[in-house]
Amino acid sequence: MNVVELERKLIAAARATPPNDRVPYAFEKRIMAHLDARPVLDGWTLWGKALWRATAPCVAIMLALGVWTIFSTKTTASTDLTQDFENTMLAAVDQNGESW
Repeated sequence: MNVVELERKLIAAARATPPNDRVPYAFEKRIMAHLDARPVLDGWTLWGKALWRATAPCVAIMLALGVWTIFSTKTTASTDLTQDFENTMLAAVDQNGESW
């Protein structure tokens, strides 16, 4: 299909057709004015809105994990972390002391 020939035939057909009286006055100008008035999408604004919407669920998750951490440490507080750390660090010293 020859695109140039098709374009020429379409333009000739459009020129041969008289303007329709049903189209309101300055219709194309109003359409173009609406297209120009559309707000431009800003990527930073969209990103900021998404982050603000995610704030509440993140705070809720943080609070839930904080409460869970507090209650879970109270129930398993029978083991002393410092004692475990000391036993772990001195385990190698004790083994070396026995071999001498």
